[in-house]
Amino acid sequence: MTMRRLLTPAVALLALSAPASARAAPPPLDRIAAQAMAQTGAQGIAIAMVEPGHLVAQGAWGRRNGAGDPLTTETVMYGASLTKAVFAMLVIELARVGRVDLDAPIARMLPRPLPEYADPDERYAPWPDLAGDPRWSRITPRHVLTHSTGFANFSWLNPDQKLTIHFDPGTRYGYSGDGLMLLQFGLERGIGIDVGKEVQRRLFDRNGLTRSGLQWRADFARNLADGWTADGQIEPHDQRERVRVAGSMDTTITDMARLWAGVLANRATLRAMARPGLAITTASQFPTLQPEIPRDRQFRNLRAGLGVVTFRGPQGPGFYKGGHNDSTGNTVVCLTRRPRCVIILSNDVRAEAAFPAIVRATLGEAGVPWAWEYGALPWTVQP
Repeated sequence: MTMRRLLTPAVALLALSAPASARAAPPPLDRIAAQAMAQTGAQGIAIAMVEPGHLVAQGAWGRRNGAGDPLTTETVMYGASLTKAVFAMLVIELARVGRVDLDAPIARMLPRPLPEYADPDERYAPWPDLAGDPRWSRITPRHVLTHSTGFANFSWLNPDQKLTIHFDPGTRYGYSGDGLMLLQFGLERGIGIDVGKEVQRRLFDRNGLTRSGLQWRADFARNLADGWTADGQIEPHDQRERVRVAGSMDTTITDMARLWAGVLANRATLRAMARPGLAITTASQFPTLQPEIPRDRQFRNLRAGLGVVTFRGPQGPGFYKGGHNDSTGNTVVCLTRRPRCVIILSNDVRAEAAFPAIVRATLGEAGVPWAWEYGALPWTVQP
């Protein structure tokens, strides 16, 4: 995974009209999508709007591959780091039924010290690198889900490519895929939970998701999206054979709409995810180990929820989660005062430049901290 590219001025100032009122009819998604694609050059985009237990509107536009086959609401697309939010939903459910204590060290799940576990197939992370640093034993599921483990995003991004704890767990925010893999390791190798099967059973099956999974399924190939990179090159869809909660999910816009409508209808899950936690004190999300900035320059009310980032804007509290790689741009933005979400999946990373305008056109001005999410932007975002 590469760092998010900065958005260019040519596509950063999209102006899509917002709905007339909070209770107005669904906005014209066809026009919103067409305008976003025209101004960014994105080849495919899917959008859904949901309320608690209810689909408001959805659609898919453009093409799913170089042959020009249409992108549809049933096309399987790469979920990228939206996988992390789905994993958080599972952990919240496991905590509710007493299988996981969010504030107990993950070390208690394991029969041996973490650094004693080799990972020859590189499915998880190089745990032996942590030998000599006892802070690994203090990392909890809450630290993982609020990205405060102290790890870099991935160990191979460190200069020496070793897994390193860069700050005391729980003291600050630093986005980390390796942190998510630590909790997956604890659940699977420590207490015997098959994460892929439990996500399928507790989340996907219960909410009627039929074309989603944390690992590749052969039936996905019938209607599958390839991607487009920032320079317009086609990137074939990667068949991810292993469950990796840092980002292995494939899904459709229809399935994501069902899942997030279910989250909004589940008060316990919604409350757990949306509760503001650790304050976020950096200028942007990436690079993950950047220094903290002075308090008067920090984004106010920007905090880590469980698997999401929480904020407060003109319409009250909300939260969001993005997902990205070289040929994928996804986001989910939810408001909680009058619960509703917009979900955007794109198989073209260039579509990310339109996300602020699409969210504004569908939810109204929400106050999403776009400048923190994507880095320096040419538009003004009030902290």
